[in-house]
Amino acid sequence: MDDRVRAHAETLVDWSARVDPGDNVVVRVAEGAHDLAVAVAAVLGDREANLLATYGSDEVSRAYLRAHDGEFSPNDAERALYEAADVYLSLGGGRNTAATADVPGDVRNASDRARSDAREARMATDWVSTVHPTRSLAQAAGMSYEAYRDFVYDAVLRDWEELATEMGQLKDILDAGSEVRIVAEETGTDLTLDIDGRTAVNSAASVAYDSHNLPSGEVFTAPGTVEGEIGFDVPITVRGRRLRDARLVFEDGAVVDHAAAEGEAALGELLNTDDGAQHAGELGVGMNRGITRPTDTVLFDEKMAGTVHLALGRAYDACLPDGETGNDSAIHVDLIARTGEGSRLTVDDETIQRDGVFRWENGFERP
Repeated sequence: MDDRVRAHAETLVDWSARVDPGDNVVVRVAEGAHDLAVAVAAVLGDREANLLATYGSDEVSRAYLRAHDGEFSPNDAERALYEAADVYLSLGGGRNTAATADVPGDVRNASDRARSDAREARMATDWVSTVHPTRSLAQAAGMSYEAYRDFVYDAVLRDWEELATEMGQLKDILDAGSEVRIVAEETGTDLTLDIDGRTAVNSAASVAYDSHNLPSGEVFTAPGTVEGEIGFDVPITVRGRRLRDARLVFEDGAVVDHAAAEGEAALGELLNTDDGAQHAGELGVGMNRGITRPTDTVLFDEKMAGTVHLALGRAYDACLPDGETGNDSAIHVDLIARTGEGSRLTVDDETIQRDGVFRWENGFERP
């Protein structure tokens, strides 16, 4: 086994999930993540945690959803499993990134709504999602398997404390700010987001930072109202279907128009999931310079330095003032836009990033 697989498992268990002896840990294992699951199991055994492994297959999900009549009842067994868990680890890496492409959108939406209680129970744990490099993911990224493995471990095996210190600068700015504006000439973006009273998350790949992805490397917050237009020029696969050059127009915080060069029907289905799906639950700013190119895996692409992402749907409680529920939805789907040449990100009219370079980095051009 590649030594980096063991290092990935140790980072996941110790740095990301902060597993303690006696913790009840549920591990969801995708079809291609067997090697990482074996390494994680060994680390969990060494840490004297309790392990329950479950099988997470997109092909199994497809078979179930396509056979169902679409009238779902809440899954009490799944909810009870998460309520008894302290930690939930998702090890992604399937055999086919488009396995669920032919599941009807209305069936998927109904399933997501019925699983809302189980989802809330899962998100109440110390949950962390990661990905094991597989040939299907390498193919989706347009890379050889060997090159893709190197890419994944360059993104995962970082000095997370050092990156947390750097990202803390942006967190402090967003915490003190009231309004973010994003302008990008190439995509025709001019978007204004209200962040007054919100708390930004320094997403340093650990639950200790309210961060639940490995790799991570972003700072995100939950916007209030959103106004303007944004184009997303990083292609992604959503529910097994390709989405390219999507565009959203916001008025009074809600999407009033949408389009896409590819996957427009899939985007429309997302927006029709529920009322909350038509609002933005997250603004994230990518800061992981170990992620150097898009790979059609959101877990990596949304963290790529020189990008921002906007999530349709659910807002994370960590960003909200006490007593405020924020945007609620059965979905949380990230759409990604580059902030390269000709772009700027401002907070309260102060330029924080220009042409993809932050003001504390070498190469930042001051007017």
